[in-house]
Amino acid sequence: MAGGHRPDEDEEEEAVIGWQEKLFSQFEVDLYQNEAACQSPLDHQYRQEILKLEDSDGRKNRRIFTYTDSDRFTNLEEHCQKMTTAASEMPSFLVERMANVRRRRQDRQGMEGGILKSRIVTWEPSEEFVRNNHVINTPLQTMYIMADLGPYGKLGYKKYEHVLCTLKVDSNGVITVKPDFTGLKGPYRIETGEKPELWKYTIDNVSSLAQPEEEEREQRVFKDLCGRHREYLSSLVGTDLETTVPGALRLFVNGEVVSAQGYEYDNLYVHFFVELPTTNWSSPAFQQLSGITQTCATKSLGMAAYFSYPFTFEASFLHEDESAGAHTLRVSTWRPLELGTVAELRRFFIGGSLELEDLSYVRIPGTFKGERLSHFGLHTETTGSVTFHLHCLQQSRAFMESSSLRKRMRSVLDRLEGFSQQSSIHNVLEAFRRARRRMQEARESLPQDLVSPSGAMVR
Repeated sequence: MAGGHRPDEDEEEEAVIGWQEKLFSQFEVDLYQNEAACQSPLDHQYRQEILKLEDSDGRKNRRIFTYTDSDRFTNLEEHCQKMTTAASEMPSFLVERMANVRRRRQDRQGMEGGILKSRIVTWEPSEEFVRNNHVINTPLQTMYIMADLGPYGKLGYKKYEHVLCTLKVDSNGVITVKPDFTGLKGPYRIETGEKPELWKYTIDNVSSLAQPEEEEREQRVFKDLCGRHREYLSSLVGTDLETTVPGALRLFVNGEVVSAQGYEYDNLYVHFFVELPTTNWSSPAFQQLSGITQTCATKSLGMAAYFSYPFTFEASFLHEDESAGAHTLRVSTWRPLELGTVAELRRFFIGGSLELEDLSYVRIPGTFKGERLSHFGLHTETTGSVTFHLHCLQQSRAFMESSSLRKRMRSVLDRLEGFSQQSSIHNVLEAFRRARRRMQEARESLPQDLVSPSGAMVR
């Protein structure tokens, strides 16, 4: 339901509008009365409806009217929508394609026999193919509730038409109302005219309430849907939590190669390895402890190359170690250096440089058996640095055992505190009994004339 009024002329109008219900404007009435202006079958249909209205009591509405999903205004309005506030905005290819999404209906004929008529995977997509498929294909039906806010007696001009409310329904059943129903927020305002005129209007939902049987059926469907979704999530997670062996710590690392900076050339990539210490550390056989990022081309030399490359790995430690949490590491890098001008020229013009045959040589190779590893004779040059983000999770039975031990200790302390309170009360009562016994013995030792009949001592 839409209603509005202008206080200065005390002019009010109210209309109850259904979904895709057509209410003609004064402009459309004047237009379709001329048969020469009718070009499409829809125009001729509108002409017949308007003639019937004129033969009867006429239109009930004056200023409030609608544009349905089939009207020409809907196509033009969605095609001309702007994405920014710039006055000289030029619509991009994606904006133009998204404006046509609304016309894609679900009443397309199904594929015969369920045979796919297009390839599922396009191994070598062309640029045109990528552009055509970079669109969200969600069919929409749209309806506009409009108002003709022209001066009194001058209705029927397009320049005075204003959108009061836009309603959209997609193929998933999602209803979008913009602006929202008024409720308790107060009326919306529109200011028009060379001499500013203030119009106020409200939008209310006056749909009939669902019957109790329909609500109950909807609740059952909703509960069934939630139950199915819960079962689906449970099937993904599983019911049994995998525990670690006693005395072991399980470490999960979700990491990210963030950026690299300080390098002299462009088109950078990072080939990284995670080497676990040989003592007490291990990883599953399927675990991949290395990775290669994508190549990042910066806009100019010297700028940071941002990869945002995620990686994850799992490792186990035999003893408890509480060093989990979020960490940011910046690792300095170096490269083997080949001496001589010819080598530098070759690296500059052709590319490539010396590489380590065994990458674990940057630290201590696992095959090394001696006491000291000499890097004498290896010429290196410091290059840049790589930034990592690490988010670590730990799993260990020791955590559960220590937590349960703390709970048991807390329970014991609570019981001990209760016993101490009981003993304190018992001591107070015992002291009170002793005091009464002493008072009784003192009364018995006094002469009878100093004791009143009530047993109280008097002077």
